[in-house]
Amino acid sequence: MKFNFQRKYLAFPYVVFLLGFIVLPLLIIFYYAFTNRDGQLSLDAASLFFNNPQRVAILFNSIGYAFMNTVITLLIGYPIAMILANKKYNKNTVIVLLFVMPMWINFVIRTWATKDLLFWLGITAPPNPNFGLAVTIGLIYNFLPFVILPLYTTMLKMDKSQIEASQDLGARPHQTFFKVIIPMTMPGIISAATMVFMPTISSQVIPTILSERKIILFGEAIYDAYFRSGTPDAINIGSFMSLVMLVFIVISLYLTKIFSKKEQAARSSLW
Repeated sequence: MKFNFQRKYLAFPYVVFLLGFIVLPLLIIFYYAFTNRDGQLSLDAASLFFNNPQRVAILFNSIGYAFMNTVITLLIGYPIAMILANKKYNKNTVIVLLFVMPMWINFVIRTWATKDLLFWLGITAPPNPNFGLAVTIGLIYNFLPFVILPLYTTMLKMDKSQIEASQDLGARPHQTFFKVIIPMTMPGIISAATMVFMPTISSQVIPTILSERKIILFGEAIYDAYFRSGTPDAINIGSFMSLVMLVFIVISLYLTKIFSKKEQAARSSLW
């Protein structure tokens, strides 16, 4: 019997990977999140999480750090991406690699190097270490390339004729920027914000190393719930906290989809 190869068979490895490394782990997390230590259906994990002011405070504190990190990295990364995408100022793509190269270095090594630098600058040195500033600097440094790259890629594809038309029609520089350039780069802004906001909430290495565990974000809190607490309900609480993270991821993806649709509708209305 002759075997007829079809292109759909190429999807089988992906399906196996999807089931084994995404669907199955999620099902396990759901199981432990809504059961107790005896394996019975229960909301004990949810109750233990929401009735613990410290864990809830860590969640909101993590959201605050994520929002701040997203805003600051966008404010810093946007003009850098504009300069890198402008051939008038950047005639050598090697300069772009200088901002991307830190991503090639191991994440933990970068963070320890940042700690040594901040200690040398006196930010984390005793007797009055500023761990909040140290964590903020570490987050910005590590996530800035994830902002610059999507913005740079988007700005390379901008329709320069729209900018020239705006200038020819008498628009001032700030009007051209906010009404023409910002809308055209909105996909890059949304992509950059998505790549920074959620990973910041779940960040573990940066706050742990730079603050010596004085500042704990939600990723470290999940690690504590899973591996350090040693309580019988540890895996259940940790699983429920992971679901909380999953909810934020779904919300961020939903908002990203809404903004993308609005941006596409706004563009189509112009023509």
